[in-house]
Amino acid sequence: MVRHSSPLDPVTASLLDRTAELGHPALMQVPAEQATLLTLLTSLTGATVAIDVGTFTGLSALSMARGLAPGGRVITCDVTDDWGIAREHWEKAGLTDVIDFRVGPALETLRSLPADLVVDIAFLDADKDNYENYYRLLHPRLRSGGLLLVDNVLFNGYVMAPDYADPGVMRDSAHALAAFNSVLAADESMDVVILPISDGLTVARKK
Repeated sequence: MVRHSSPLDPVTASLLDRTAELGHPALMQVPAEQATLLTLLTSLTGATVAIDVGTFTGLSALSMARGLAPGGRVITCDVTDDWGIAREHWEKAGLTDVIDFRVGPALETLRSLPADLVVDIAFLDADKDNYENYYRLLHPRLRSGGLLLVDNVLFNGYVMAPDYADPGVMRDSAHALAAFNSVLAADESMDVVILPISDGLTVARKK
């Protein structure tokens, strides 16, 4: 798929390579084709305010920043800045001025946003147990025609049978994602589709 999509720019390619060097944690990064899609959808919405929940090594924030309208910004958040890769690549891309990185629990970050902030596009890719809570906080801010993008919604297929997931965090996340998917699908204020990209990507548009 990547070969027949727009070619990766050198900064994105470097970020993918550097993240891969982390080993197992690199599985948390969005794939290259999804990064391209994030840029495209951000651009199509004419976004000036983008929210990125789950920064990791910075690819999703970088991708959304590339699609912003002039004067736009990405607010991205994570519980840690330990990876040290994100800021380096944002600077290489010349995008540090439009990416606002906030370290701390995402629920606190979202609750601290100005009451009058209107969001054009939001991407969820953090702890799965809180997806519904993130959605409840973001939905009122999302403008009509705005997009909510949600990663890992298929969860290796375990959303179809959560009890088959390994006990503990995996099973809890599978149940949380299955419940969240049902909540979002039932929300009549949203048009929703799940795309079989990577581990499942929901694209939802507020009516």
